[in-house]
Amino acid sequence: MTTSYLCPACGTNRSRFNIIEQVIHAVKKDPQTGVILEYLSPDDPLQYKYQGPLRRVQCGICGMIEAEDLFIHHAERQKQN
Repeated sequence: MTTSYLCPACGTNRSRFNIIEQVIHAVKKDPQTGVILEYLSPDDPLQYKYQGPLRRVQCGICGMIEAEDLFIHHAERQKQN
């Protein structure tokens, strides 16, 4: 997290962000009631593994929420110009 960010939407914010840590819970739900019946093991062969980002970032100025990599890459591109 020591990497610079730049918001790709507003293009000016470099300092005010919300870091969103995503916690993944594999569950089995009752189809009629929606009640969680069971928390599944990450090794369950019938459960598709989550492959999205574990961290997302929200711009503290405009509110855009995206994967952390997008904010990092946008800051790196601005440094090169």
